[in-house]
Amino acid sequence: MNYLKTTLLLGALTGVFLFLGQYIGGSHGLLIALIFAGIMNFVSYFWSDKIVLMMYRAKEIDAQDAPQLFRVIERLASKNNMPMPRVFIIPEESPNAFATGRNPDHAAVAATAGILRLLSEEELEGVMAHELAHVRNRDILISSIAATLAGAITYIAHMLQWGAMFGGMGGRDNDSRGGNMIGALAMAIMAPLAAMLIQMAISRSREYAADESGARLSGKPMALAAALEKLHAYSSRMPMQLATPSTSHLFIVNPFKGGLAVLFSTHPPMEKRIARLRDLSREMA
Repeated sequence: MNYLKTTLLLGALTGVFLFLGQYIGGSHGLLIALIFAGIMNFVSYFWSDKIVLMMYRAKEIDAQDAPQLFRVIERLASKNNMPMPRVFIIPEESPNAFATGRNPDHAAVAATAGILRLLSEEELEGVMAHELAHVRNRDILISSIAATLAGAITYIAHMLQWGAMFGGMGGRDNDSRGGNMIGALAMAIMAPLAAMLIQMAISRSREYAADESGARLSGKPMALAAALEKLHAYSSRMPMQLATPSTSHLFIVNPFKGGLAVLFSTHPPMEKRIARLRDLSREMA
């Protein structure tokens, strides 16, 4: 069901992007929007992992640098017949983690320095199983496409807004110009809002799926539930300094403190995630 929902939401996001292109330039605008989306998706597919790791100053490590983390990931990868991903440490005290890479053969898992000090080995295993589930489910590719399309919609909407403000969308008479301006401004506001809501729905759907898949990968749903409780409590008090809205969906818990960031969070409510894991624990037992 989650995969069907993700497919439908990606289709809706693409539809918003193409509609915006057609609204601005008719059939030519639609064609340009298609080409633009293709180029951006190509770039995000091959280089998004390198960009995000550089953004968070992540340093690649080996088994000698962080033995516990490396041992946990190696054990999970071997247990589930997955290639060993590259392992990175982010120099941040706020406890969090994310996975990136276009497929299991080109994957990386990153953890903050703070998460290694906070969690027990069993809890850390639950978190890393969640991240490896993202890799196995190809969630990184899905989220990269969603983020790229949403970013492009926002960019085009800004162009449309400035064009309307300076009369670039106007017709020959004042009534026509005024109608075009109002329509353009409405589109400039509604299109990025729709894109943001769809992207949020996609990210939330994939988080639920990764929680379940990760719990099954490790066989320890309650260890993941305990880890999520700790991470949620500490992250809300100690938000990540380097976090950005465009990459917040990558992390296992929301890296921001609260307020509007929670209202428009790309993560599901923590209470629901933990309740689902408890239900899964009873089912597996």
